[in-house]
Amino acid sequence: MATVFTRIIEGELPARFVWKDERCVAFLSINPLRSGHVLVVPREEVDHWLDLDEDSMAHLMSVSRSIGRAIQRGFGPAKVGLLIAGLEVSHLHIHLVPIDGLHDMDFDNAAEDPDPAELDRAAGVIRRELTALGFEEVAS
Repeated sequence: MATVFTRIIEGELPARFVWKDERCVAFLSINPLRSGHVLVVPREEVDHWLDLDEDSMAHLMSVSRSIGRAIQRGFGPAKVGLLIAGLEVSHLHIHLVPIDGLHDMDFDNAAEDPDPAELDRAAGVIRRELTALGFEEVAS
């Protein structure tokens, strides 16, 4: 059975995409820790990051860095946190979160019912900054 992320990638479930290329996608978390929380997900269903081939992992990290720069420019946090946990969905995903302290990475504080208008706004900020940085993989 396909993972929830595969279903999102294939368009069966909605998402606010900010990046699409042949190897991965990135979209906003539906339970963000902070505004601008993005998930970077390989198209290939791989459960554990240790099982992903080296080239694909390097690609995910490169994309994460690019999106992280857009988050930094658009939201102005102290840092952009990166976390690979993988416990909630058995499909590798990288969390990118604008943070001002470690408490901003506490999943106990994830929004359970975020405002759709705020999610749309955050996606727009990230897309705008990715475009300004010259990336063509920006999803609409």
